[in-house]
Amino acid sequence: MAALPTPRTDAGREGLAAILSRPRRAAVAVDFDGTLAPIVEDPADARAHPGAVPVLSRLAPRLCSVAVVTGRPAEAAVRYGGLVGAEGLDHLTVLGAYGAERWDAATGRLSAAPPPPGVDAVRAELPSLLAESGAPPGTWTEDKGRAVAVHTRRTEDPAAAFELLRAPLYALAERHGLVVEPGRMVMELRAPGIDKGAALTAHLRETGAGAVLYAGDDLGDLAAFAAVEKLRGEGVPGLLVCSSGGDTGESVPEVADRADIVVEGPAGLVGLLEAMADSLEEWAG
Repeated sequence: MAALPTPRTDAGREGLAAILSRPRRAAVAVDFDGTLAPIVEDPADARAHPGAVPVLSRLAPRLCSVAVVTGRPAEAAVRYGGLVGAEGLDHLTVLGAYGAERWDAATGRLSAAPPPPGVDAVRAELPSLLAESGAPPGTWTEDKGRAVAVHTRRTEDPAAAFELLRAPLYALAERHGLVVEPGRMVMELRAPGIDKGAALTAHLRETGAGAVLYAGDDLGDLAAFAAVEKLRGEGVPGLLVCSSGGDTGESVPEVADRADIVVEGPAGLVGLLEAMADSLEEWAG
């Protein structure tokens, strides 16, 4: 049985202890890309780590909630994650599009808020804006339905391309009442007031969770980190996990610095969750 790592903060140690001692009141919530699934050049090629669904299936029956919180459309996370019909995940919830979409494994039902205004206009203007801004070869856009993302990972100099396009994309978003969510060599234009923190908080209130583990890897996860930190101040223990590096060797310091535990990519997260499942099964036995 793998040993559980010791969180580096008092709040993290309290959060882990609460999850292990009162699992029926605890929730585990995780990001998808870079956390459950390795980062890949084409988001359509992303697939959950082979150990992700099995370990979530071990944990879920012992917890009050398991959720995937992602900027992807919920349906995409469900499909790429292999979550349909997974044994033991009857009560899994996927909060997609930063909480604007929801999929419940128990019913297979997908619900969604109305599409945000402004996205259609951005979608129409984006090709000419990229051309006028001198976007280098390899720049490409991803249509997420409720948001549009511009990726520079495939360009010759991804960081330089990212900086080149930052100002025009922020200006485009502002003109149409949207915000920009930056990430690892990607900028996503989406509606304001919707983020992983709000989605996570609402879900925890709904389920009545008394403790939470949240795992993420990128700037979009900082809102969820902030939500867990706020809940800690209200007496709800929480554990923050950063999925850092992994196969790409990349990491986001802003996320790693605020985490209680840092693991090496999706494989490291799966290892952490397996150690938790081992501990819970040992205690129950």
